[in-house]
Amino acid sequence: QVQLVESGGGLVQPGGSLRLSCVASGFTFWENYAIAWFRQVPGEAREGVSCLSRTDGMAYYEDSVKGRFTISRDDAKNTAALQMNSLKPEDTGVYYCAAAYGNTCAWLDFGSWGQGTQVTVSS
Repeated sequence: QVQLVESGGGLVQPGGSLRLSCVASGFTFWENYAIAWFRQVPGEAREGVSCLSRTDGMAYYEDSVKGRFTISRDDAKNTAALQMNSLKPEDTGVYYCAAAYGNTCAWLDFGSWGQGTQVTVSS
């Protein structure tokens, strides 16, 4: 059974930083999976924030987080991370780690999800 578990969310002031972590289990050949982080706020659809298709692949970032967020992965440990700097109130939401088999960053391809971790940016 595949499982993704996120951690690292919390309450932070504007301009602060958080590092979200995702631990994967049950995936065969984790290095063959693309990873992504999504965000959801109440009343809105879940949206893709960042994606990394392979260890040596290009990273994709949604426009509002470019230059502030960095996605990474450690295939030896079956983990992924999202470093979030210069946080803004509009970054608030539940952040989900997701995985999709193959070299993809098409949001609809992601069907394996974690339970989410809450990020609140507020003074």
